[in-house]
Amino acid sequence: MNKTFDRYASIVFLLLGIGFMWQSTQISASAYGSTVGPNIFPFCLGGLLILLSIRLFYEVLVSKGGDYKAAKLDYKRFLLIFGSAVLYALLFETLGYILTTFLFLLFCFQVLERGKWLKSVLIAALFAVGVYVLFVVILEGSMPGFPVWFS
Repeated sequence: MNKTFDRYASIVFLLLGIGFMWQSTQISASAYGSTVGPNIFPFCLGGLLILLSIRLFYEVLVSKGGDYKAAKLDYKRFLLIFGSAVLYALLFETLGYILTTFLFLLFCFQVLERGKWLKSVLIAALFAVGVYVLFVVILEGSMPGFPVWFS
């Protein structure tokens, strides 16, 4: 943990959040066949990023100098999760949101903490289905749920 790095990182994330919100206003407000426009997600993401960066900056200000250890970087886990994120983006339309998100989350959970398969499967499934239901059913957005060849 490094106070200087955290302070500068919070400022960078604050600027990124402002940029997300500002640029999302340039996106059209509605999409064909959807009541939720494509500008909603980046706007909310920017707002969340701003709030989290303010909290990080506050925590750095109120923290006392103390036990800061050099963090060991885990490149293997990072590369596995990064590769799975790229694969997730490539397979999203082919496999659909629910299946792709479920497999991505399950893989990431197992990379981060091996074992506990039942817990990982339940959380991945509930998240994938829950977000799909929230976005498509409740907010009436459009997203590929399952692959075309699956039905």
